[in-house]
Amino acid sequence: MRISKRVLKYAQENYNGVKHTTLNPDGPGVVRIHLIPPKVEGGEIGPAAAIINGQDIIPVNVSWTILLSEFIDEVNKYSGRPVTEEETQKIVKETCKRVRRVYPLLSKKIISGDITRIMDTFKKIAYREEPDEKIGFMTMGEYAPYMRAPHRMDLMVSAMTKENKWNCNLRCLHCYAAGQEHAGERELSTEDWKNIIDKLKNIGVPQVTFTGGEPTMRDDLVTLINHAQWFVTRLNTNGIKLTPEYCHALKAASLDSVQITFYSHDKEIHNKLVGADGYDRTCDGIKNALSLDMSVSVNTPLCTLNEDYVKTLEFLHELGVTYVTCSGLITTGNAEKPESESLQLSKEKMSEVLTKAVEYCFANGMEISFTSPGWVDQELFEKLGISTPSCGACLSNMAVTPGGKAVPCQSWLSDDVLGDMREDDWEKIWESEKCRERRRFSAQMTGNCPLRKGCGI
Repeated sequence: MRISKRVLKYAQENYNGVKHTTLNPDGPGVVRIHLIPPKVEGGEIGPAAAIINGQDIIPVNVSWTILLSEFIDEVNKYSGRPVTEEETQKIVKETCKRVRRVYPLLSKKIISGDITRIMDTFKKIAYREEPDEKIGFMTMGEYAPYMRAPHRMDLMVSAMTKENKWNCNLRCLHCYAAGQEHAGERELSTEDWKNIIDKLKNIGVPQVTFTGGEPTMRDDLVTLINHAQWFVTRLNTNGIKLTPEYCHALKAASLDSVQITFYSHDKEIHNKLVGADGYDRTCDGIKNALSLDMSVSVNTPLCTLNEDYVKTLEFLHELGVTYVTCSGLITTGNAEKPESESLQLSKEKMSEVLTKAVEYCFANGMEISFTSPGWVDQELFEKLGISTPSCGACLSNMAVTPGGKAVPCQSWLSDDVLGDMREDDWEKIWESEKCRERRRFSAQMTGNCPLRKGCGI
């Protein structure tokens, strides 16, 4: 949109990178705000966006963008410690002073009122409450033309074995990473990963997920998470190494959330699907994380062996788990092999399992998400009242392999290297024809996964 010379000058001088702050960092109820600045071209300013806790994309108008930008700068002067009431008033006063340099006719009362409205709105969104303000949520497809980087990068910080294969302490039957062509990559050093994390901050990625292989197999994982405090951080793990001491270390490193893969309440079925005797240690890992009030979600890839998913939900509910996700099998890696593929659920059976699961969760105060696009019909998601999954490859998310290669997503590993995060300029990766092609598909929000047969692009 076209704006005044004063506003345009402000944008040209100040919109040079993502701004971030955390409200109530010691929780519960953490609110992470990443302000993604708009593109400024000629005499026009594109849409800005605030990303709340790494997931909700909120369009922000020009005046609120300036207000939020100045507010974040003032809040961050007190980073690392609680803010007193007197300091809060000083933050508001200084924000008002700086905003009035751009909008001199606005009163302090109006500006301070807008600050309160913004913060109340963001907090309610973060707490999954209905905001008082009318907010025009954007879909990723609508926002795609304005993006300069994905909103989440999955860092596959897998350790390597002596044979330079991705390392894990389990041997899951359905593992998407097993047997991939990238298995021969050189394990990156701590400094390599820190440099990649710094690069992601510079290009404006607000959320990183540490995944694998099994990320806890690396001795420096806590160090890497600590280095990524600017981001919303998540850990995907099998839970085997989540001892009380390790959970304390993760929490001290400011890890925002942990997702633990758990296949079944039935010990025999779980162990069969993970290829090892891991049931008790994974259960202990869930309990240890919950005991420290960490934000815990539990993910279950569904197949014919664990289709009695409600019993698993009952078990998790008794442990105190309140947020769960489930998925179909991603047909890459081991899941392409006959012994895995033969266990895939049909669309009809998956719909039946998901319906019962949602009914149980809603009746017992649990949140549930289904994460696999294309497995069930759109109408079922609308009927059940849960969000529809969609492919986000090269749009909402991308991944970095254990050797530092950029790929469309953490499951898309076999043939689609987009560049090298250590050596290539980000613009070269993001604007490459291969990446743009993937992004165009994802922006259509079709509800299909290109990795599934018959859904490719």
